[in-house]
Amino acid sequence: MKAITFQGIKCVQLSEAPDPEIISKKDAIVKVERAAICGSDMHVYHGRETGIDVGTIMGHEFTGTVVDAGEKVSNFKVGDRVFSPFTVNCGECHFCKIGLTARCVKSQLYGWRENGSGLHGVHAEYVRVPMADATLISLPDDLSWEQGNLLADIASTGYFGAELAELKTDDICVVIGCGPVGIMAIKAAKYFRCKTIYAVDGIDFRLDFAKQNGAIPVNYLNESVVEKILERTNGIGADSVIEAVGSKSSMKTAFNILRPGGILASVGVQAFDQLPFSPPDMYDKNIILKAGRCSSRFYAEKLIPLVQNGDLQLTDVITHTFDLKDGVEAYRFFDEKKDKCLKVLLKP
Repeated sequence: MKAITFQGIKCVQLSEAPDPEIISKKDAIVKVERAAICGSDMHVYHGRETGIDVGTIMGHEFTGTVVDAGEKVSNFKVGDRVFSPFTVNCGECHFCKIGLTARCVKSQLYGWRENGSGLHGVHAEYVRVPMADATLISLPDDLSWEQGNLLADIASTGYFGAELAELKTDDICVVIGCGPVGIMAIKAAKYFRCKTIYAVDGIDFRLDFAKQNGAIPVNYLNESVVEKILERTNGIGADSVIEAVGSKSSMKTAFNILRPGGILASVGVQAFDQLPFSPPDMYDKNIILKAGRCSSRFYAEKLIPLVQNGDLQLTDVITHTFDLKDGVEAYRFFDEKKDKCLKVLLKP
């Protein structure tokens, strides 16, 4: 089969890879119908995440059709439309049972193989899904491949961030980072009826998109975010900040604009090893810090009805679709943010 494989820093290629096979009786093989390039794929692409084996198939967001299933797969059959969270999970451990599927004791991330062990990714024609009964989610007939793809990761993560922020109608919320996850956080904040949402980014087309979704844009390259938010809140600060970048500078800004007693909800993949504020800083400001990987297996099912009834509109973030054979160009296109690129899908 054709697949996009990791070859080194800023180097992926279109490769011929073996078709995946059933290894465990709990496995399913899925024909990929749509796959997406995620911002966290760029961590691997740029070498910020080290250790991945050369030749690993990239990607972790997909929808598809079941084409084979192991003997112990009972919830899915050949021909079923499905999508998957970005990590697989067992459905049986303590963490799965409490809805924290991101911390399943058997969790593995698609597109991460190290020293010959781990899972290949989904930027391919087919993918093997371990523990299929617990991992896969049925994609209703009235939802598109594209909607399922977004539910699998970024929509769930954005909603998760808004939920962590405990938004109320009269709150002032700031979303830092207007990539796809940040836009989804804005959409979720509007769903929670938060009236005042500020969106922070340094890219104008992203800020325009945030404005179209009901947020007040702030370009940190042109004005001081701290001064603006403090001015607009009479020196008090924001009630909550959803940090969707994962950088030290964005976390520092989030802390500085948060009011005493406010909530900092960080859902960006953290790419640094030390917080830019200290425990005494947190103590003196009484802030609540919440962070972590979204349990998208739990949230995706929760969000399906909201998409079906129109409460959440997702697909406007998809700006470009490439054929899988053009996946190398798609990675470069996404990385360089060409043509106001926000979210890129691959179509095998």
